[in-house]
Amino acid sequence: MTSNITGTGVALVTPFDAKNGHVDYAALAKLVNFVSDNGVNFLVALGTTAETPTLSDDEKKEVVACIRQSNAKGLPIALGLGGNNTAEVLEKIRRTDFSGVDALLSVTPYYNKPSQQGLYEHYRAIAEVSPAPVILYNVPGRTGVNLSAETTLRLAREVKNIMATKEASGSLSQISYVLRDKPHDFVVLSGDDALTFPLMATGAHGVISVAANAFPRQVSDMVRLASEQKYAAAAKIHLSMMPLVDALFAEGNPAGVKAALSILGLIGNTLRLPLTAASKDLTARLEAMIKKL
Repeated sequence: MTSNITGTGVALVTPFDAKNGHVDYAALAKLVNFVSDNGVNFLVALGTTAETPTLSDDEKKEVVACIRQSNAKGLPIALGLGGNNTAEVLEKIRRTDFSGVDALLSVTPYYNKPSQQGLYEHYRAIAEVSPAPVILYNVPGRTGVNLSAETTLRLAREVKNIMATKEASGSLSQISYVLRDKPHDFVVLSGDDALTFPLMATGAHGVISVAANAFPRQVSDMVRLASEQKYAAAAKIHLSMMPLVDALFAEGNPAGVKAALSILGLIGNTLRLPLTAASKDLTARLEAMIKKL
């Protein structure tokens, strides 16, 4: 399966208006243009960073429509859609308009902690009904369950419509086994900004990045250099960005990146409960780092 979901993907935030809390579609369009003009390779709609659980079904449709309409460069789009009720996820997929969508990003079922066989059956069912190729999304720190290397590889080998994995397990060992044993056309993407460079040096194909919302040029340059095996130059960017990346996640995602985007004048610094905006101390730290950058 040939994939155009490689390189730097950006997990787009959802801007909200400070006065009424509504989605700020003008700011979202501005953000799409900003990241597109600064080197990212694909866009991710309705991921974790988008505060998707706080969006209504109508808002989700409008967010995707806004991203699609603002995508002047025609970048590939991955759509986040998942859940812990397989039958409900399948029904949502059937009802979703996949026009202009190049891939479906689906998180492992959360809270109910399925077995590895349950995870396999869940993803196989999704792949059978999805009109777009499927990206597995493993983020055990949020879901409470880890999609093992063995299950990832089984899905990659046995299920035709599964094209990639977004790995946010934080385990270099686990991801290394996937990279070693995967089918040649199966794409491995970092789901953790701090690990993107070491994973690409081991053979990963890119990242779905939070940091690229605010710093698309730096992330894109690092990923491009790593993909060209110019590791010394890529490492220089990676190392220079580490304190900033750590700060972005110091109080959770997307609090840090929304604060950074606000400092840059791209969106307002508003989140929906239960998430709250970054503290004054963290905002001041980010402002100082951004000035240096």
